[in-house]
Amino acid sequence: MSNYTVERIKVATPDKVELMTKVFKPNEEIKDNLVVVLVHPYSILGGRQALLKGIASGLAQNGHRAVTFDMRGVGESTGRASLTGFAEVKDVIAVCNWVSEHLDSHRILLVGSSAGAPIAGSAVDQIEQVVGYVSLGYPFGMMASILFGRHHKAILQSSKPKLFVMGTRDGFTSVKQLNKKLSSAAGRNEIHLMEGVSHFEMEGPAYDAEMVKLILKFISSL
Repeated sequence: MSNYTVERIKVATPDKVELMTKVFKPNEEIKDNLVVVLVHPYSILGGRQALLKGIASGLAQNGHRAVTFDMRGVGESTGRASLTGFAEVKDVIAVCNWVSEHLDSHRILLVGSSAGAPIAGSAVDQIEQVVGYVSLGYPFGMMASILFGRHHKAILQSSKPKLFVMGTRDGFTSVKQLNKKLSSAAGRNEIHLMEGVSHFEMEGPAYDAEMVKLILKFISSL
């Protein structure tokens, strides 16, 4: 028997898209009113909220509420996925607004995985309740920047605390590229490198427990 429960709800965006959303709640005492909102990888390459279930459930087992959702055009969510992820920024904002209103939370940590990282990063300063940001494999590299380059500025200019987790064998971004990007970033920026781990390996369930530990440690610093 698990020590958390999952509630399924639909969240509406201002442009009338309905997002299938799951709220992972601890059965025991909730540690604080911070809620972690997780943003899944690139919809067009098969990204979906199910990929984040391991992290969300791990957070709930450690006393934190966590929220996952399928962005527009994925699973049971309506609408159509966009190529560059800018329409999906509206999805992140809508879910965070729902969390603030319905879960009575004035503190949200945004966590983006792979292409979910630039999408979440573009939303960070548009949501007052967001107090921090975690990127799991931000695609800063040259090829990925063709699609997501216009998202970079928003997160690099944000003064909110940020943690960037990346494998040293990430095929989209080199360690050198990550360091160069963050050298001019505003606010507090932390880097955690996963030695010998590739981009898609880090997205897999084998590393969920490690991601949970890193997120919990970051939460304790906020």
